[in-house]
Amino acid sequence: MQDVLDRPTASTAPNQTVDVDGRTLAYRRFGTGPDLVLCIRLRGTMDMWDPLFLDRLADNFTVTVFDYSGLGHSTGTPSYGKKEMAKDVNDLVDALGIEKVVIGGWSLGGFAAQVFAALHPEKVSHVLAIATMPPGLMVKPSEQLFFETATKLQYSVEDEYILFFEPNSAKSRALGDASMARIAAREVKDYPTPSEVFLKSLAESSDPTSPFPDPDGAYSAFFRTTGIPVLALSGDHDLVFPVENWYALNDIWPTLFVATWPESGHGPQHQYPELSADLIASFVRNTPAS
Repeated sequence: MQDVLDRPTASTAPNQTVDVDGRTLAYRRFGTGPDLVLCIRLRGTMDMWDPLFLDRLADNFTVTVFDYSGLGHSTGTPSYGKKEMAKDVNDLVDALGIEKVVIGGWSLGGFAAQVFAALHPEKVSHVLAIATMPPGLMVKPSEQLFFETATKLQYSVEDEYILFFEPNSAKSRALGDASMARIAAREVKDYPTPSEVFLKSLAESSDPTSPFPDPDGAYSAFFRTTGIPVLALSGDHDLVFPVENWYALNDIWPTLFVATWPESGHGPQHQYPELSADLIASFVRNTPAS
């Protein structure tokens, strides 16, 4: 039996690939336990997850992170379309032979996770919506500062504070520094996708009506009736996807749990990686699907 110390970690797990439907999907896989697949944020690749968050998750789950089509080490046409991202998830899950999965997503990846759950509920045990929003119109809108910062070609450290932490909090900045240092120290690297590719994909898939449009109400209707437990994990001051949009659903989505971290922004799982991972493990363990 392989010694625990020899098992791959978030920083050392090798890049692997599967060929499916005319493209190559790149992924990393590590840990033990039920399958957990995570969908990355806008302008993110596998390298953008905090290794400490992933490693703590891997204590309780077999964790899979991956690159969307055309990004990072994956090939194909890049797209931030919700169904296109969800197709990447579905094709990867099928290629890996996963029958039931905890599906999670950060920010734009949360859209992919929710759409995948709505389209393939038989494959999903739980949904993790991390610093994202539910489908439909927003109760509280995004702040313009986020978009002004997110569309820069390159991010400075100050930009990272604005985008993923709480720049007005010294505690959040310090925890952000620690997270950025862990990410920078990882051993196995992904392919550095040019910023222009990310931004072009975003522009082509954007909808002026809502960041997560639901024109026929199908996604909202699914979550109003599903027995799949949903955990929304947010910072108390998320510039782009305010947690208030989840509060508005507390008595509408029957299986919705909402957790909010104080003095936190758009990356609560990076500011409090161990707390976030422990909460997720407890949530999955104690909320069986009805």
